[in-house]
Amino acid sequence: MAVKSDIEIARMAQKKPIMEVGAGLGIPAEQLAPYGHDKAKVGADFIRSLADRPDGKLILVTAINPTPAGEGKTTTTVGLGDGLNRIGRKAMICVREPSLGPCFGMKGGAAGGGYAQVIPMEDINLHFTGDFHAITAAHNLLAAMIDNHVYWGNALEIDMRRITWRRAMDMNDRALRQMVGALGGVANGFPRECGFDITVASEVMAILCLAEDFFDLERRLGGIIVAYRRDKSPVFARDLKADGAMAVLLKDAMQPNLVQTLENNPAFVHGGPFANIAHGCNSVIATKTALKLVDYVVTEAGFGADLGAEKFFDIKCRKAGLMPAAAVIVATVRALKMNGGVKKEDLGREDVATLTRGCANLGRHIANVRRFGVPVVVAINHFTTDTDAEVAAVKDYVSRHGADAILCRHWAEGSAGISELAQRVAELADGGQAEFKPLYADAMPLMEKIETVASKIYHAGEVTADKAVRDQLIAWEKQGYGSLPVCIAKTQYSFSTDPSLRGAPEGHVVHVREVRLSAGAGFVVAITGEIMTMPGLPSAPAAERIFLSDEGNVEGLF
Repeated sequence: MAVKSDIEIARMAQKKPIMEVGAGLGIPAEQLAPYGHDKAKVGADFIRSLADRPDGKLILVTAINPTPAGEGKTTTTVGLGDGLNRIGRKAMICVREPSLGPCFGMKGGAAGGGYAQVIPMEDINLHFTGDFHAITAAHNLLAAMIDNHVYWGNALEIDMRRITWRRAMDMNDRALRQMVGALGGVANGFPRECGFDITVASEVMAILCLAEDFFDLERRLGGIIVAYRRDKSPVFARDLKADGAMAVLLKDAMQPNLVQTLENNPAFVHGGPFANIAHGCNSVIATKTALKLVDYVVTEAGFGADLGAEKFFDIKCRKAGLMPAAAVIVATVRALKMNGGVKKEDLGREDVATLTRGCANLGRHIANVRRFGVPVVVAINHFTTDTDAEVAAVKDYVSRHGADAILCRHWAEGSAGISELAQRVAELADGGQAEFKPLYADAMPLMEKIETVASKIYHAGEVTADKAVRDQLIAWEKQGYGSLPVCIAKTQYSFSTDPSLRGAPEGHVVHVREVRLSAGAGFVVAITGEIMTMPGLPSAPAAERIFLSDEGNVEGLF
């Protein structure tokens, strides 16, 4: 019998009315703003009313470095939330909203998979509740106000050569990375070099995901540095009087989105920064609200633990005061074999020796997460091609590293296939073993913070940067930004900056080619290798296979 696609499974789901899902969390109907019958935004008044409630346990789901073989981190996050509810624990999940770029580019969808999905799948993957459009509009309003200010006399004395704020759109389009704008004569303003980033890389996205409430949101928006004067003093968004209007555009987007899993368990899907070019976590407000509503909150951080988990711990948890109780590292036999050197077309053949070599990638991630003082369990996301010998090899390897590896069949079986992992996660979270601590101190100089992440997490032998980059970091320290954490933009495919270098490389060189100050969000971005803040589409984008059927159904999302 043919295996059903993700979208076919999602379409067959028996959804509860979203008001009923909210009622199960104790959210009054008047505090939910419904978007149709199956999704709603949670009111700010209700969120404020939760302040004195105790917090539940926070569980992070992360993964090994991704490969073309697939890992299934979001699928495992959803499955684990369902699994915890299945074993009698009150739990919900907090995940990010998918970007249109990957949906129409390489991935085709990002709402989980198989029988571990959040629904409505089509809406979540496409326009959802309009949050990304609001973020894009707020970002580009600021861009328009910069050029408009210069056009009408430039009272702030902005140096046209030092405008740092680019434009944004939620789509992969390499042609917009670097361009010249305002052509066509005097009426169109002053021509200058500019460009676009993808919306998920926008500082506005990071701000929305790190802000504690609406007032914090507006304060952070005002702190965005958009340009510099000739004396190199910064010009802020608040200097342009843009912060109020930007916050108004984000008023509804700031509210967490409530949906459900295939098994009708509650989920917040809110915010969506990438982890390779941003901090890769869902919103602080969604996570903190969920912690007040249930006993266990399962959240994910993008890509491998070297990116998503590190930024989750060093940026989100540090700034929001979150204390993770346990972490799950997702791995697959297939991906570990690729890390050992097996080609994608040969993954169907048993190869325990190469698999064991590839386990070095998993071992590095286990050690890295433990470095933050968080107990770890490994989820082996099952594929039908896995053999008993290969699964046993992974379990043996993880056992030698002092952790458990549990085979999970949630993709095919839903919560029934992940109950064992749910039980182990609950034991870890309840055991009080976590002694969370960030990797570096706030007072450490910015360059040393970058070097610390590179040496301790990536196992790099050296970090290089041009004098201009080092001087810029020192200048920011003198301006009072030295206590900020660092957000390293790096390829997700390797611990190094070379995407083809799989496994667990040692002694490689990390070159920082550019640094950007996200003063409103509250971190410094260090761009390494060939990473792009505006991706391009692949040679055969998923968009070529997405269409509307004669019945009016979306087809091709997967």
